[in-house]
Amino acid sequence: MAPSSEREKIEVSQYILEHVPKEAEVSRIEYEGSMLAVYAKKPEILIKKSNVIADIVNVLRKRIVIRSDPSVRLSEKEAERIAKEIISPEAEVTDVNFDPSLGEIIIEAKKPGLVIGRNGSVLQEIIGRTRWRPRVLRSPPLRSKIIAHMRHYLHSESKDRERILRTIGERIFRPKTFEVGDLRITALGGAQEVGRSAFLVQTRESSILLDCGINPGSSKPFESFPRFDAPTFEIDSLDAVVISHAHLDHCGLVPFLHKYGYDGPVYCSAPTSNLMTLLQLDYLDVASKQGVMPAYDQKDIRECVLHTIPLRHGFVTDIAPDVRLTLHNAGHILGSSVAHLHVGEGLHNIVYTGDYKYARTMLLEAATAEFPRVETVITESTYGSPRDIMPSRVEAEECLTSVINQTLERKGKVLIPVPAVGRAQEIMLVIDGYMRRGLIKEAPVFIEGMISEATAIHTAYPEYLGRDVRRSILYDGINPFQSDYFTIVEHPSVRQEVIDGEPCVIMATSGMLEGGPVREYFKSLAEDKRNTIVFVSYQIEGTLGRRVQKGLSEVTLMNSNGKMGLVKVKLQTESIEGFSGHSDRRQIINYITHLKPKPERVIVCHGERAKCVSIANFIHRRCGIQTLVPATMETFRLL
Repeated sequence: MAPSSEREKIEVSQYILEHVPKEAEVSRIEYEGSMLAVYAKKPEILIKKSNVIADIVNVLRKRIVIRSDPSVRLSEKEAERIAKEIISPEAEVTDVNFDPSLGEIIIEAKKPGLVIGRNGSVLQEIIGRTRWRPRVLRSPPLRSKIIAHMRHYLHSESKDRERILRTIGERIFRPKTFEVGDLRITALGGAQEVGRSAFLVQTRESSILLDCGINPGSSKPFESFPRFDAPTFEIDSLDAVVISHAHLDHCGLVPFLHKYGYDGPVYCSAPTSNLMTLLQLDYLDVASKQGVMPAYDQKDIRECVLHTIPLRHGFVTDIAPDVRLTLHNAGHILGSSVAHLHVGEGLHNIVYTGDYKYARTMLLEAATAEFPRVETVITESTYGSPRDIMPSRVEAEECLTSVINQTLERKGKVLIPVPAVGRAQEIMLVIDGYMRRGLIKEAPVFIEGMISEATAIHTAYPEYLGRDVRRSILYDGINPFQSDYFTIVEHPSVRQEVIDGEPCVIMATSGMLEGGPVREYFKSLAEDKRNTIVFVSYQIEGTLGRRVQKGLSEVTLMNSNGKMGLVKVKLQTESIEGFSGHSDRRQIINYITHLKPKPERVIVCHGERAKCVSIANFIHRRCGIQTLVPATMETFRLL
């Protein structure tokens, strides 16, 4: 007798076969991730009869995707030739790739509408003649190496990717062993602290990890990594990992899970997938240069890539037998997401904000605050104290303008340490816009570190950007990230010329002076009081950036000869908080009070203890909502 999961699959397959046209020649039906994949020798017939598939979806309550049977697909070389023959040259195709695990031909074009054709006519012809299903993308203004490398790797490992998707699908659609209940959360990190965010959500049936980060301000593994030694955490029982965004304090330890045997999915937005890989690789590079043994290696990052399932914002997907996930815009960095977990059939709904910005910026739209249902909210509180009221974005821009102009007038250089993702692109937009309008004195703006690669990823996903910059890239054909004012420092050998040269602005990673080229610039510029260092992002306690921000007068750093030397800090130090991708206290309170529907419970995390407690008490008094401030290793029940 077949196991119940196998019986259910057989029953589902029989139902589909009974209701699809026989001439489509369905060859097999597989669970692939959260979807049912229907393989057919004539997939174009099923795609044309989309109403039939829609009716099946309504009955089975499972998402269905149509794929061509691998036996009928043309060779990749021949399929590319035919696709280019079908597509009008006016579409300006720039790249063609293949994903054999999904049976997709990925076509990048400057005019994607012409690749699609009226009512999808061009796509239909490509499917009919090649048996590959087209995925059409707009050609990005800048090419991303990391996106290209990830596509190549997924292509080369397509067989393993197919296995992973099938394994994930079987686990998601396994029969429920227990009734839904006993919903609980364990704080494994990011509780009463900033760094190593990790929250374990468990039901009787499922186990889901929300974020898996490191603490960049600590060198001790016990304080740097989430507390996987908690009795509630079992890696073999983990159904899914959900990553809110690509900053290392939220995603930096995901490959570690794969190193120790995790074979399940990692869910995040598509931009987060690329940025996460970029920053994890950089983490290894920085660790190597600092002589630190990292917690994982490149092989583990590749496993993470193979197991990552990108989701569109607003797309509802099953991730466990009793849990559905939907990601929404968080407004923090490109691809950052608020995660909505729907537990049971309307039993309980959790909103995990990750890091979020409840205000529009030049780069991004404000975080989503409307959901179908909400009972529990887990919110960050990085800027949760009564003193954490940021200036408006306009005030912050004017302050930066003033600091840059004053420094340039005294023949100094402006050093801006920036996280490669998010803040760098925001500051680039501000500097370009203000220089164009003559409000910032024209001067060279040198950019070094991962900023260029991160910016290329931004241009690959304009639909995730704020409406003004999105319109500029998509419809006006103007890419503000390619300004004439910007000069990319391609090699460290050029660095000394920048240091010795004329007054300028230097943007370099990392944002907390913990590694990267910014440390080299800092060492060279620190002893000249004409220069200014401008902090535009949060400085975690324990980082060099935080110490300099607090007025550190001298610091010991390694010189180019590998010897430690004393550097006196004489340059001007400025902090401009208005550029933060986090919500300040007012915005956090506005977010909670504007949430629809009103939550029953608010869990406060991702902030220093005093800030968590302060804003939790305020929300409780102001809104009459139950609030919790958990400690690391604490487990509490929601049901």
